[in-house]
Amino acid sequence: MALVVVAAAAVLAAAAPASARTHWLCKPGTNASFCTPSLSTTAFSPTGQVLGVQNPRRDRDLRYDCFYVYPTVSDQKTRTANFHIDPQERSIVLYQAARYTQHCRLFAPVYRQLTLQGIGLGGGSASNTPPPPFVYTDVRDAWRDYLKHFNAGRPVVLIGQSQGAIVLRRLISREIDRRPKVRALLISALLMGGNVLVPQGKDVGGDFKHVRACRSPSQIACVVAFSTFNEPPPPTAIFGRTTQPGDEVLCTDPAALAGGSAPLTPVYPSAPFAPGSTLGAASQLLGIPRPDVSTTWISAPNSYDSTCQDADGADVMQVSPLNGAPALTPVPDANWGLHLTDANIVLGNNIALVQRQFRAYDRRNAAK
Repeated sequence: MALVVVAAAAVLAAAAPASARTHWLCKPGTNASFCTPSLSTTAFSPTGQVLGVQNPRRDRDLRYDCFYVYPTVSDQKTRTANFHIDPQERSIVLYQAARYTQHCRLFAPVYRQLTLQGIGLGGGSASNTPPPPFVYTDVRDAWRDYLKHFNAGRPVVLIGQSQGAIVLRRLISREIDRRPKVRALLISALLMGGNVLVPQGKDVGGDFKHVRACRSPSQIACVVAFSTFNEPPPPTAIFGRTTQPGDEVLCTDPAALAGGSAPLTPVYPSAPFAPGSTLGAASQLLGIPRPDVSTTWISAPNSYDSTCQDADGADVMQVSPLNGAPALTPVPDANWGLHLTDANIVLGNNIALVQRQFRAYDRRNAAK
């Protein structure tokens, strides 16, 4: 349970003085190929047959922003990372956030996160001492920088997974939820694999007092939150469970916000994740097909079915193969479920959802 326990402690640490400047991994004008790559995509059937090649166009007028906080990826051999941009950070932005730039401007700060070594997965052991407050405040300061210098009243989507989602939980609670003018900018927050808490049976409360669970594609200023499993979570599962009395972990399936089940459209880069890295090796164990294609992206529409379930007290998004798609392997073990693919197994659905939410946001604000 190292990742959630340690990372949660990080975001609950006391605030520190603001940093002198933001270190950006992605922002408009950086021209980094991993931030705004080609959108060319080869679509495959669930059994691996080529369905065709698509070349989606990036919107000429990117009318909203995406603020992305990446998960635990650093292989630096220290407890916390420095501001250096390594291949792991470049790969994770490509995997989890770059595809959204079809419709939004992408802002992604570098932060001094807990490393894989720091959480006990990179050859070291996790420390029981509270992590430095800058794990959170680096992101908080970047958010304030974004609002002051780049936002100019534009609507924004927050995107984070794992440690990134946990950091965003506190950011939303402290910087957005309690501030109506800032909350009015929020299209939605996609918080994957981060154990967002709500009172049992409720859509609001717990972590947030005003930002509710998304239950409709026309709902805005709301949160989509889930952790992905393809088998019943064990009693020791890291995600989907909480020991907080009276609370439960929120699960909102982006493909079926109102409940029930729906097919997923996984989207992955065709390039392997940061070869030679810890997560690069782990991602190969998931069992995701890696066909050799010339396009930047691979998609597999309708290859998995998803539904939010309460399984023995664990609230998770259960997925199962459709139409002959391969079964995926939990990595590193069953306690983690399909955590490593939280962001990509639903990427096609998330992009479509955010577009519908933005249109609802636009209509609502045009009517004012």
